[in-house]
Amino acid sequence: MKSLFVLLLSFIAVTINAQDGTGASSVNRKVWLAYMDKVARPVIYNLSTDQLKAKMPVALSKTIDNKEHRSKVAYLEAFGRTLCGIGPWLNIEGGSKEEVALRNQYREWTLKAVANAVNPAAKDYLQWTGGQPLVDASFFALGLVRCPWLWEHLDKTVREQVITALKLSRSTMPVYTNWLLFSGMVEAFFCKYDMDYDAMRIEFGVREFMQHWYTGDGMFSDGMNFHLDYYNSYVIQPYLSSIMNIVFQKNENYKQFIPKLDKINKRYAEIQEKLINADGSFPATGRSIVYRGGAFQHLADMALRKSLPESLKPAQVREALAAVIKKTLSLSGTFSNDGWLNIGLCGEQSDLADFYITTGSLYMCTTIFLPLGLPDTDEFWTAPAEPWSAVKIWSGQNAKADHALDLH
Repeated sequence: MKSLFVLLLSFIAVTINAQDGTGASSVNRKVWLAYMDKVARPVIYNLSTDQLKAKMPVALSKTIDNKEHRSKVAYLEAFGRTLCGIGPWLNIEGGSKEEVALRNQYREWTLKAVANAVNPAAKDYLQWTGGQPLVDASFFALGLVRCPWLWEHLDKTVREQVITALKLSRSTMPVYTNWLLFSGMVEAFFCKYDMDYDAMRIEFGVREFMQHWYTGDGMFSDGMNFHLDYYNSYVIQPYLSSIMNIVFQKNENYKQFIPKLDKINKRYAEIQEKLINADGSFPATGRSIVYRGGAFQHLADMALRKSLPESLKPAQVREALAAVIKKTLSLSGTFSNDGWLNIGLCGEQSDLADFYITTGSLYMCTTIFLPLGLPDTDEFWTAPAEPWSAVKIWSGQNAKADHALDLH
């Protein structure tokens, strides 16, 4: 099925261009919606019709560690990550007539998709037990956290099945890394919606990061060791922010950590913005690089939360993220002939895949669309275009010096 928004894709090459420094807006909300629709539609629509397993091709990394298991869990990967990215947009109201119609369609599909994902009698019932399913159960939980509308509109039976499915993830012991936050996010979901939750699964992960694993200058190590990758953005900082805010609203726990995390988050947002080159490319360093724009979930999340540092104007973040969207999603080979994402960062690049990567993994890229959860009247969308740091610096414009964050 195609929408009017998909037709916009033929114009994207000329509609989105890297900021030229003139102040002219290079992107608009419709183009973001067109890209989001292009990525999310195959997953959400097919799961809503109980055909995701029948229709989604499962490409695997050449170095895959367990072909049979990875193939089975790829579908939860695709759904959990897609929901995590589009959840804020599903949750809001308003917009143009076309956007409202598109959102209403997605809401209808997503309600059915969730029902099939957690119904043991459905063909598309997803696998909720095992190592990888803990990861993607947490993305699914985060999607529901980001979209109260969805949780409120699920019928009683489906809600009970969601709860059962998420509880199955408790059988997996998380690895002593960012995985602690996956267990924590599932429990944060239960906490948010006033159900019994295991506070220890939240407490352990939060305290390890906030008391032991902060390395300095806005970044955490991923467990005992620091890695120069994007896991501070893929998982750590968005998860910590969401988990701590949920718990704080219930019982004011983590009051001592929240101001510190706010400073850390703001500094890392500055770093992320500076990593985006003038053409929308960014350093392809570290594992999971085929998550494409998911590398900037943190920056997108900070914009959504309206928590950007004073040094970053919403319009410059919008332009920077738009350049990443174009760079990572517009090249020939990015999508299969049937519209599914191919493995790669810029086009189809199978050798970039780590041993755990499947087609489902790639849908982490939807998290770059989090600012669509801001209404179209928000400054993020209405302010005139602003050049981001790389554009200013590499076009000879003046720019402020960068300084590290030292917490005392």
